[in-house]
Amino acid sequence: MEGIAFSPSKDFNFYSKIHANPTPLPIKTLTLTRIPFRFHNHGHQKQPLLSFSLDPTKSTQTPITQPPPLVVVGSANADIYVEIDRLPAEGETISAKNGQTLAGGKGANQATCGAKLSYPTYFLGQVGDDAHGKLITQALGNRGVRLEYLKSLGGGVPTGHAVVMLQSDGQNSIIIVGGANMSSWPDKLSDQDLDVVKKAGIVLLQREIPDFVNIQVAKAARSAGVTVIMDAGGMDAPIPEELLNFVDIFSPNESELGRLTGMPTENFEQISQAAEKCHKMGVKQVLVKLGAKGSALFIEGDEPIRQSIIPAAQVVDTTGAGDTFTASFAVALVEGKSKKECLRFAAAAASLCVQVKGAIPSMPDRKSVLNLLQSE
Repeated sequence: MEGIAFSPSKDFNFYSKIHANPTPLPIKTLTLTRIPFRFHNHGHQKQPLLSFSLDPTKSTQTPITQPPPLVVVGSANADIYVEIDRLPAEGETISAKNGQTLAGGKGANQATCGAKLSYPTYFLGQVGDDAHGKLITQALGNRGVRLEYLKSLGGGVPTGHAVVMLQSDGQNSIIIVGGANMSSWPDKLSDQDLDVVKKAGIVLLQREIPDFVNIQVAKAARSAGVTVIMDAGGMDAPIPEELLNFVDIFSPNESELGRLTGMPTENFEQISQAAEKCHKMGVKQVLVKLGAKGSALFIEGDEPIRQSIIPAAQVVDTTGAGDTFTASFAVALVEGKSKKECLRFAAAAASLCVQVKGAIPSMPDRKSVLNLLQSE
């Protein structure tokens, strides 16, 4: 297939649509040269990209570039919500006020957050070939997540799901069934999967998929100089030292930090000491989510950077707030913001998240986050 390359002469004006400055950019008369189109794969469609040459004696092609994407490797769940006044006591049966099934899972949540913040985001994960898998795929796709690396498993493997018990004060308790998130992963990830990891700006991991998968991804990212952020949420089990050695920023909440270090985390001094233990375990930066007390980033050798919460008008549902915080921090970081700015951006996103029911439905868009920051 052929296209056209443009070379200049002095009688033609071209008005650029990609520059913010509306002043016409003078470009000269066009000389036409036939060149082949180059195709880049964007999802299931192949789209032609035109190449422009300003020197008619040369055939140099200027590639159209995009920022390095956020790549999220992790879990996708169907979240089965039940709204209750309180948790049942042992042996007790209570009635729920309402119930519904929504797309969720830490990996899917974080990928959705990245995409809704208008940053190019890929999700690498697994779902079953069932109704829950279709629910998740549609929810992610509708919100702009790139799904070329999301696999649908046959053989009766169910999509992961979770029972979310949402109490009237907005707090929740969650029970997870791993399903496709924890089974049928290949012993060795494909070169195609690892290639998108190596081309990322930042890679986000969580602990709702097997450790051996996270290790492969983290190693591939480190080999390419890609920053790895690992959310500690998921399995309540020790994290392999081999994995921590390839993590650049480790992000637990205060209870996860306490369990993983075996140390108390009831006040900031104790949290600081637990973060120091993480440094000794091989992680140079520890991003701790502190709920109503805000957040703190502990960088080895530096003073902690603290961020208070940005108060929400009302707390409807805290599900997904931690994922929103971590993913928003990652987006701000890959865009080049300072660590302090990243914390503030993430605090604003999390504040908006808790005001809406559901995980994926509650992820805020970029305009809403920026508006909240400007109003502070």
